[in-house]
Amino acid sequence: MTATYTFDVFMSLDGFGAARSDWSGYWGKQGPELLDHRLALYTPDQRFVMGATTYRAFTGLLASGEEESVHDAWVTRMRELPATVVSSILEEPLDWPDATLERGDAVEVVARLKEESDVPLRSHGSLSLNRSLMAAGLVDRVEVSVFPVVTGRTGVDAVFAGADDFDLELLDQRTLDGRVQVLTYRPTLHAAT
Repeated sequence: MTATYTFDVFMSLDGFGAARSDWSGYWGKQGPELLDHRLALYTPDQRFVMGATTYRAFTGLLASGEEESVHDAWVTRMRELPATVVSSILEEPLDWPDATLERGDAVEVVARLKEESDVPLRSHGSLSLNRSLMAAGLVDRVEVSVFPVVTGRTGVDAVFAGADDFDLELLDQRTLDGRVQVLTYRPTLHAAT
């Protein structure tokens, strides 16, 4: 049986994964329900998967301590999970506890992980990595936390820019803290008719 792979991402209503300026990592919209939900997602045993860009962003934020969200319990738990970093440019040792560096094609690496892992796989962010994994049919679930902001002038990292076309089957939906929508989908590559 293959392990389930979840692409987990934060997004503004207009589709950006982050923003410049004075926006925080949660666009200032986090609340206790969101933080409890995030911790519950990362509490079970699982393997965390990320690419080089996300690895560098996370370790940079954690090292600086400037972003308040790096001290949230779910971030601490995420960092405690066994992790696989897929990169052809990073060098060991990695500044992440229990992390393994995997070189090679990300699709091949994750396909192998799905076959070999006895725990689910989860990735937070890693946009280009996850877009390629979706195109290869390796993403079982896309969990999007939509924050109630539009970052038209300051938005960066368009989450699905350059992605293939997908049909999405809604598996779960919830509203946290009366404002953040968490939507879980099963993606299927759209077949042109």
